[in-house]
Amino acid sequence: MISKSALKPLACWRGKDLYDGQVLETVTVIFRTAGCSWNRCLMCGYRHERYPPLSESELVDRLLGQIAWVKESFADDDYQMVKIFTSGSFFDPAEVPPAVLTAAGLAFRGKLVVAETRPEYVSEDSLAEFVACIDDGTWSTPLHVAMGLETTNDAIREKSIDKGFTYADFLQAASTARRAGAGVKAYLMMKPPFLTEAEARDDMLRSIEEVSPVADMISMNLCTVQTRTDVERLWKQNAYRPPYLWSALDVLIRSPVHILCDPVGGGQMRGPHNCGACDRPIVKGIGEYSLTGDKELLRVLAEEDCACKQEWEFVLREERPYCMPLTR
Repeated sequence: MISKSALKPLACWRGKDLYDGQVLETVTVIFRTAGCSWNRCLMCGYRHERYPPLSESELVDRLLGQIAWVKESFADDDYQMVKIFTSGSFFDPAEVPPAVLTAAGLAFRGKLVVAETRPEYVSEDSLAEFVACIDDGTWSTPLHVAMGLETTNDAIREKSIDKGFTYADFLQAASTARRAGAGVKAYLMMKPPFLTEAEARDDMLRSIEEVSPVADMISMNLCTVQTRTDVERLWKQNAYRPPYLWSALDVLIRSPVHILCDPVGGGQMRGPHNCGACDRPIVKGIGEYSLTGDKELLRVLAEEDCACKQEWEFVLREERPYCMPLTR
């Protein structure tokens, strides 16, 4: 017998997202699956969230149950966009069997769908079939394939994250997605391990500039310390500090394009943080900017005076790879 908890997603919540100048009501769902086939990224805790070994028919039943739970929990008229995540890749057939893709496509027909996957699972045929399921004419591009590129720098992606693919792989997958009628979303990571604060900020600015001609949407994820990860081990050894919120503000202000950013864990020791006194308004302001694109909100926050701003500027100037992090 399958327990009720086995038929519920890992997480599911309502929110808002800016898309093509409109603020849309959104449902974000993280499905529990057979697990990520790569299963090696240093900062990812979701790779541990998987079902025990199941037959394909058992896996299909559980995933169909999760889809049904989402449909029962959220009225169709209450949201326009659905963002789909899994323990790994939504388009990996070993993780999400084709029958489930079809069921999900029909369940979310008429919605704007953003689905995350690794580049190696971007197949023109499977994407085209999924687009055909969800497309009812409401959206010119009903599917956006989201990939965790993290950085356009192959050395950082390999050594600091162990992602297992190259920027060229991402570009090829983006081209394949467009041939299938899908758009492209890139997730970039602010401050993976082994980078100084300045290196992380500069890598993010460079990555945004390089990927913006390729991606329709760019989301900057500020690295957090998730449990049972290599990043947590480094953090406990005082060898890693999440990014300053000042750095996130700096990147967003200087970015040539609008960047989505949701500072998960903002203001907490395991998440992006400053000193604690100035964190809350910055986290709130970044969230508001993501929905409005109004950089004046960010400039006002960046001009606020707080003692930790001088600390951040010192860290940017003085931190070196052989003596980092300088602060907690």
